[in-house]
Amino acid sequence: MIPERLLRRLTKIPGFRSLWRQFPLGSVATRVRYDVFGRPHYAYGVYSAADLAKRLGLSAIQVIEFGVAGGNGLIALEDIAAAVASELGIQIHVCGFDCGGGMPAPDDYRDLPHVWEKGFYTMDVAKLKARLKAGTDLILGDLSSTLASWTPKARIGFIAFDLDYYSSTKRAFSLLERESENSLPRVYCYFDDVVWPERALYNHWVGELCAIREFNEAHSTRKLCPIHLLRHTRIHQSAWNDQMYAYHDFEHPLYCTMITPAGAQYSELPL
Repeated sequence: MIPERLLRRLTKIPGFRSLWRQFPLGSVATRVRYDVFGRPHYAYGVYSAADLAKRLGLSAIQVIEFGVAGGNGLIALEDIAAAVASELGIQIHVCGFDCGGGMPAPDDYRDLPHVWEKGFYTMDVAKLKARLKAGTDLILGDLSSTLASWTPKARIGFIAFDLDYYSSTKRAFSLLERESENSLPRVYCYFDDVVWPERALYNHWVGELCAIREFNEAHSTRKLCPIHLLRHTRIHQSAWNDQMYAYHDFEHPLYCTMITPAGAQYSELPL
C-alpha cells in the first residue's frame, strides 16, 4: 500500500493517472477519490449512491444514463457499476435511455438550436447492443412514452443527464416526480450540458439549467441542487465537480436516517 502523502504527489505527475487507469490496482474507493476512471464523474456518482444505499440497509440500486448516443458512456457506466458492486456488495442495475435515431428537432430557443439540431449523435443500435453486457437495459424511443411504461429494478441512486435539450431534460425529470419508493432519498446526478460547449452560453433560461430551475420552482419538497463546493473536497479538482448535483426528496421516509458510521472518531471532537 502506497502511503497517502506519496500517492498525492505521484498523481500530480503528468501521465501517472492515465497509467494507473491501464493497471487499475488498489481499491475502487481509492481510485474514485483519485479520479482513476475514464469517466470519474460516473465513478463518483455510482460509488456514492451505492455507499449511501448500503448505509441505509439496501441491497441494490438502479443507475441510469439519459442520452446514450454512440454508447461509450453506457459502456463505462457498466464497467464502473460492476467494479463498485463487487467492492461494496451492492447489486447495481444499469439502464440507458435514447431515442435511437439521433436528436429530435428542437422545440424552441430553450433547446439551444444554435448549438444542436435534428439528427445529431445518431446511434448504431445493432453495434451498441452487441457491446452491452447481459442485464443492461437499453430503452429506445421518445421519453414521453418510454419513461411512462418503465419501472426501475431497484431504487434509483445515480442519473447521468446528457440530453442536450431543455425539452428532453424536462421530460426525463418526470422520473423524479414518482413516489419516493422509486429512489434513494438523495440521488446523485451528473449534468453534461451545463459547461461545454462554450458557444452555448448556458444560463438559467435555456438548456438543462432552465429545466433544473423550473423543476425547483415547481416543487417545494423536492429539489435539484449542486453539490456545494464539491471541488474543494476532491484531491484533484476538475470541471466535472461543478456538474454534479443531488436530487433531494425531503419527505422521503429514509431522508433523515442516520448514515454517519458509529465510533468516537465520527462523533467526538479530537483532543
